[in-house]
Amino acid sequence: MVEFLLNLDVFIFYFINLKLQNSFFDFIMVGITTRDYWLIPMWVAWLLLFIFGKRKGRILALFLLILIAISDQTSSHLIKPLVGRVRPCNVLPDVHLLVYCSKAGSFPSSHATNLFAVATLISYFYRKAKVVFFSIAFLVSFSRIYVGVHYPSDIIGGALLGIFCAWIIINLFKFIDSKTAWLGTERLIKGQ
Repeated sequence: MVEFLLNLDVFIFYFINLKLQNSFFDFIMVGITTRDYWLIPMWVAWLLLFIFGKRKGRILALFLLILIAISDQTSSHLIKPLVGRVRPCNVLPDVHLLVYCSKAGSFPSSHATNLFAVATLISYFYRKAKVVFFSIAFLVSFSRIYVGVHYPSDIIGGALLGIFCAWIIINLFKFIDSKTAWLGTERLIKGQ
């Protein structure tokens, strides 16, 4: 069964990486997957949320910092070294590689972990934004396979880890709020 799943993982990787290959996707996916293109807009959005988001936006902005610290550290510095999975671009032949192929571990995808964590937390605070943020998380995660640096299972594992990290943060602060009423989170969330 394990061998079947590994073979399926490689099959889907090659389908996305080679069979869907075209010059338009090559251009778009590199832009989507490259973190440097997203850093400034993300920080500007975070700053705008913190400045103009009123109480709910400020609470979310602070939670996002805590969440990213937890999800990124868990993914990059705990799970990746434990699993030690080599990236497809380092072991598979004929990979259509469009970005730098890191020697860092492959499982789970930190892009997927962090983006699905953020999408989950933002969706909790702003339910109407759910489709937008989960679409961004999916698209960036898909791009990681397309550019040749992650297997589909790395993406799935990262997405599940990110959602779990966000779930922990949401429930931790719901617990704190229920005991102290300090944050007023539930009242703010329900007042969407």
